[in-house]
Amino acid sequence: MNQYIDVGINLMHRSFNIDRENVVREAAAAGVSPLIITGTSLRSSEIAAEYAEKHKNIYATAGVHPHDSKTCDGHTVENLRRLSKKSQVVAVGECGLDYDRDFSPRDVQRKWFEAQIQLASEENMPLFLHERAAFADFKAILSSHKEICSRAVVHCFTGTRDELRAYLDLGCYIGITGWICDRKRGTALRSIVKDIPGDKLMIETDGPFLLPHNLDERPKENRNEPRFLPHIAAEIAVCRGETVGRIAETTTANAKRFFGI
Repeated sequence: MNQYIDVGINLMHRSFNIDRENVVREAAAAGVSPLIITGTSLRSSEIAAEYAEKHKNIYATAGVHPHDSKTCDGHTVENLRRLSKKSQVVAVGECGLDYDRDFSPRDVQRKWFEAQIQLASEENMPLFLHERAAFADFKAILSSHKEICSRAVVHCFTGTRDELRAYLDLGCYIGITGWICDRKRGTALRSIVKDIPGDKLMIETDGPFLLPHNLDERPKENRNEPRFLPHIAAEIAVCRGETVGRIAETTTANAKRFFGI
């Protein structure tokens, strides 16, 4: 059986409250292990770290999503620093910019994105990044911190070829989700995923979100889960003209190296 690592799973989301342990077991049965839980706020990062500490082959990130950056205060960075020192916390993030919904003011987003980049640099941690409709500012900020870009992954990439090239030129890794399984919205991504160098590619579900549209049997609640990651890998393999085994081997090696697991 191929091994896969889901580098972005929102496992502490309330939709998993009733069967979280079973979700982890089914993922492992499908060859998806370890799992890396995404922290999106201080509270969710704390809960993710606590869960990861109690479970084998579970890791977590610690960060504040741009949607929640309006909640940051003078204690946020030090609290994230405290979490980052835990053995099961393997990256700072999810952090970045999101101008699609503007749940937090843009200047506030930029301030706390920079603060988390600085934290990752000081703690020698990788970065787990989020960008939506904010490419110009996002690139500008990353370009002023080029020293850390080779330890950053642009999570859930759905952008253009030019944006992909810009991220790769900076040295970033690229995370691909089930978006690539959408034959309508994912058309552009399907055409450019082959441009990602093998040593810069990682895969993720972003569950419970982004359920692959072309599953043979969709779960009743339309909840995405780590057990569907092999399906996503198979779509990537088709688009890249590679075997599924090769995708599994490459992305697993990349994730282990990147997160130090």
